[in-house]
Amino acid sequence: MDKTYQPHAIESHWYQIWEQNNYFAPQGSGKPYTIMIPPPNVTGSLHMGHGFNNAIMDALIRFRRMQGRNTLWQPGTDHAGIATQMVVERQLAAQGQDRHDLGREAFLDKVWEWKEQSGGTITRQIRRLGSSVDWSRERFTMDDGLSTAVKEAFVRLHEDGLIYRGKRLVNWDPKFHTAISDLEVENHDEKGHLWNLRYPLADGEKTAEGKDYLVVATTRPETLLGDSAVAVHPQDERYKALIGKYVDLPLVGRRIPIVGDDYCDPEFGTGCVKITPAHDFNDYEVGKRHQLPLINVLDKNAAILATAQIFNTDGSVNEQLDNQLPAEFAGLDRFEARKQIVAAMDAAGLLQSIDDHALKTPRGDRSGDVIEPWLTDQWYVSTKPLAEPAIAAVEDGRVQFVPKQYENMYFSWMRDIQDWCISRQLWWGHRIPAWYDEAGNVYVGRDEAEVRAKHNLGDITLRQDEDVLDTWFSSGLWTFSTLGWPEPTEFLKTFHPTDVLVTGFDIIFFWVARMMMLTMHLIKNEDGSPQIPFKTVYVHGLVRDSQGHKMSKSKGNVLDPLDIIDGIDLETLVEKRTSGMMQPKLAQQIEKQTRAEFSDGIASYGTDALRFTFCSLASTGRDVKFDMGRVEGYRNFCNKIWNAARYVMMQCEDQDCGVQGEAVELTTADRWILSELQKTSTEVTRQLEQFRFDLATQVVYEFVWNQYCDWYLELSKPVLWDKTAPLERTRGTRRTLVQVLESILRLAHPFMPFITEEIWQRIAPMAGKQGATIMLQPFPEAEPALIDEAASASIEWLKAVMLGLRNIRAEMNIGPGKPLPVLLAKASAADLAHLEQNRTTLIKLAKLDSITLLVDEQEAPMAATALVGDLQVLVPMAGLIDTQAELARLDKEIQRLEGEIKRASGKLSNQGFVAKAPAEVIEKERAKQTEFEHALAQLAEQRQRIASL
Repeated sequence: MDKTYQPHAIESHWYQIWEQNNYFAPQGSGKPYTIMIPPPNVTGSLHMGHGFNNAIMDALIRFRRMQGRNTLWQPGTDHAGIATQMVVERQLAAQGQDRHDLGREAFLDKVWEWKEQSGGTITRQIRRLGSSVDWSRERFTMDDGLSTAVKEAFVRLHEDGLIYRGKRLVNWDPKFHTAISDLEVENHDEKGHLWNLRYPLADGEKTAEGKDYLVVATTRPETLLGDSAVAVHPQDERYKALIGKYVDLPLVGRRIPIVGDDYCDPEFGTGCVKITPAHDFNDYEVGKRHQLPLINVLDKNAAILATAQIFNTDGSVNEQLDNQLPAEFAGLDRFEARKQIVAAMDAAGLLQSIDDHALKTPRGDRSGDVIEPWLTDQWYVSTKPLAEPAIAAVEDGRVQFVPKQYENMYFSWMRDIQDWCISRQLWWGHRIPAWYDEAGNVYVGRDEAEVRAKHNLGDITLRQDEDVLDTWFSSGLWTFSTLGWPEPTEFLKTFHPTDVLVTGFDIIFFWVARMMMLTMHLIKNEDGSPQIPFKTVYVHGLVRDSQGHKMSKSKGNVLDPLDIIDGIDLETLVEKRTSGMMQPKLAQQIEKQTRAEFSDGIASYGTDALRFTFCSLASTGRDVKFDMGRVEGYRNFCNKIWNAARYVMMQCEDQDCGVQGEAVELTTADRWILSELQKTSTEVTRQLEQFRFDLATQVVYEFVWNQYCDWYLELSKPVLWDKTAPLERTRGTRRTLVQVLESILRLAHPFMPFITEEIWQRIAPMAGKQGATIMLQPFPEAEPALIDEAASASIEWLKAVMLGLRNIRAEMNIGPGKPLPVLLAKASAADLAHLEQNRTTLIKLAKLDSITLLVDEQEAPMAATALVGDLQVLVPMAGLIDTQAELARLDKEIQRLEGEIKRASGKLSNQGFVAKAPAEVIEKERAKQTEFEHALAQLAEQRQRIASL
């Protein structure tokens, strides 16, 4: 083995071998175990969230694979409709073209070209993380098989009356000319205005104050042209008498009613609000309650129409209203129209005031444009019938959320679910399988031939719907479409439902809930009951920076997992974080922050250290504060394992390790470490099964670093270096060294696949193990017969004595190589038994000159003291220590014990604590207090003796 651990020398090497040998494919003989990768955008690149959830998923899949489960980790990518189309449109714009210049087919050819060029980036990066996905089954949401599944799902849902076409209000992106989902809308805190406008009362009516107008406050004067009503609170005494009366809509002249609705807040503004159902989501709901017409005054570019489009609440055309708009506003952009409408109101004496107002502005997450609530024809999924069985599956425990509290978020969304707009006005995506004849009749089918045959349409002209489906529709079929559905494949039968879905809380509704609804409707069990898509939803938090801030390019605090794995110099990191920023001041600020935080750039830590860090931070769904110090610590952990392996190889390679059944004699230390290994194996398995990756890694770290490396390796040296030791004893220690290390490698493999594979290949033969790869070895299982509490008690005694002696050396400034005489006073029978077992080891490792027992009547000389229970470990001071320094040390320890006694006493005298705390907790506190008081008395006695010199 190389002297130092170099992750780059082993990572690409082993991943290539794993993939070439098809080790990631299902092959276990046990019960199937399936995880579906949340499909990243095909044109995307790795970010910290990907790194985090891949580390979690791979730990699970490697753990279950080693347990013998027939594991499938299904990979794939999402076509990411609007994101991908936007990238290609930008490329065309740079060449002075747009998609309409090319036409639909030629544009889609360009998108496919781009997909082929960039689509492998994210998958190559996922390989760098060591993710053991079955690449032979990689899928893409627009490959032929998934396209077939999407059409089948759409047709079946339509046939079941769950997909319909309707005129509804949507989030409209005027830049991309498409509806977008709520997830793609970002609400920005911005400064704006509140315009207070006068609406004249009709028919000579007056307010309670005698005014012939109502004042409405609005942040959007441009939508005044589409107002359908003015609303007031039904209990507002100022306006109660006007409900059912009318106002004359300024600039338009249309008469609109005054309605009473609880939506109005009497405390906001004047208590009067204008209702524009076609241009505001809240107003849309008010409009439905009062059967108000929907008056659309904007086109797809968010410019004012010449003629309003007026519809009834059911979306049918309203023929009764005058649909003309003031000609001077026709064709104006909405924000230019705002200026001119406000000016016209002012000129008419109807502008009362303009107030500054903070508001949340909805913007498209990719276009940056202000999103417009817009009335348009779209395809919808009727979700309430689908939601009911999906809610029941979580209520009855068939699907469980980890942590459980996320069930409440799921329920709150699902129980108030609205119909889902699934159509998008894009070209890149799954085209909606619907056709129209010249009369506007719509026909749904898997293809045009099926439509013609089913409806006996002959050779009449048909045109396919231009829209594509929301990306979430195809990804909602992910768990089963990737397994071959609608065909009844063996993979579908074997690996569905899947076992665990690993996802962030932010897409519980947008993805998790939709998978639940679509799967349970489309997939049935043998008895006809709905089949769930997964049994467990493991919800993790967001990866934030070390200060707890969300990582974003605009904040300049983004970390690239590959930069942590490979390292990056400071100048490149600064350039990476500030490139493309339009605001020089912000770029300068980010550069300053980066230079302060990463003065030397980012060192190369390797994949294993990063993965172990992610898993160590994965605690019950909380957001993760990512700290580079943790990565550095776990890189040191990798070094610790590497150096331990080098020691074991130096002691055991080409030596008799007794793995063929030869006679062995196990020392107390051997039996202790084997006992601790059994407990560790049990605990790691328990924590992984409960999705407590943080606790599992903590257990591994504690055992490897503290028990095996810091103690057992040292305890092995007196045996291995003793030329007079019996062969059976040295053989037993060598066997224990290699077998425990080999088990450690298997325990750590799910978290740290590369270093464990590299070392295992060298250690396995010495440990009597055979196999081509550690990843197909069994995960360690505890052997109860090897749990040895007597050995554990004995070694814990030895450790306590040695730690006490180390503390005395440090505090008395006694060199580590200077032999010490040690006296033991007040030794119990157990102390004597432990001493008998460990005398030789204690003398050698603690560098002792002698160990002398003091009987009760013997008075100890002045000595530095360490306590191990009641046992006094004494180092005579004569010629060794500074009396004043020892008194200072004792004073410090006495002060500490007095503080502990005061804390325990305060707790036990607190009636609230005593009344509420469990009995065992109270008893534990009392035992602590007694122990502290006993130790204090002994130290006080010792101090008095030294002070009397």
